[in-house]
Amino acid sequence: QVQLVESGGGLVQPGGSLRLSCVASGFTFSIRAMTWYRQAPGKERELVAVISAAGGSTNYADSVKGRFTISRDNVKNTVYLQMNSLKPEDTAVYSCNVVVPGRTYWGQGTQVTVSS
Repeated sequence: QVQLVESGGGLVQPGGSLRLSCVASGFTFSIRAMTWYRQAPGKERELVAVISAAGGSTNYADSVKGRFTISRDNVKNTVYLQMNSLKPEDTAVYSCNVVVPGRTYWGQGTQVTVSS
């Protein structure tokens, strides 16, 4: 079965950095685009970044452009989100997502808190 397991979240001060990881299993990782989303308390879920299957194409939410970088390792079946220059408004639960024909899968999420 499809599994997505995120890690790397935590508490960081404004201006700091974190690297999130999402390890995937149960599907052919190398042929699927992968997406990071986030959801802050009381807000709707927001698409953060998406990467194509081969990793050659990426897109970002305007709010994170220039600060976040999405990447993937198709040997390790892992997608990453490098987050730099973090701001308090980046505080949220971050989840990875994949769409396999007929169904959308989500990980359990990892909490990122940006606070001094």
